[in-house]
Amino acid sequence: PFDIVELMEEIEVKTGFLPNLFRVMSHRPAEFRAFFAYYNAIMNKETGRLSKADKELIIVATSVVNRCPYCVVAHGALHRIYSKKPAVADQVVVNWKLADLTDRELAMLEFALAICHSDNITEEHYQKLDAHGFDREDAWDVGMIAAFFAMSNRIAHFTDLRPNQEFYTMGRIPHEKEKTASS
Repeated sequence: PFDIVELMEEIEVKTGFLPNLFRVMSHRPAEFRAFFAYYNAIMNKETGRLSKADKELIIVATSVVNRCPYCVVAHGALHRIYSKKPAVADQVVVNWKLADLTDRELAMLEFALAICHSDNITEEHYQKLDAHGFDREDAWDVGMIAAFFAMSNRIAHFTDLRPNQEFYTMGRIPHEKEKTASS
């Protein structure tokens, strides 16, 4: 359908390549639209205390637990770009508890991973978030990102979705060098 082709062309022009997820999800146009509408609702909202880097870090940490190479690599690249910290996502992949994270980021990931592990969420979880400046709406955002990407990770698994090569260098080398490296 034209709206999907138009979006895919826009993404390809903006990023210089078309992420494989778009190709896979375009198999079912109604599901493509629903998937990206919800993605945009939680990832591109202007309210709350979660930065784009925070959201990407949640995705990396939970996707590691869910063993999803596509999401770990793609969202690790986005975290590098948004955070301007090229090593942190890789550190989280290896061991989030030893990564160069702030206490705020540790509290956020602890909550996200509790959701990821289907732990019973208690008042203690919320208190830890509150101690680092998060409120219940922020907790909701963390939970919804963890939950949505659990689904996304499963889609990537059953479709054998692999990361585009471009994701591996994104945020590691300057953009102009990146273009010549992938040529």
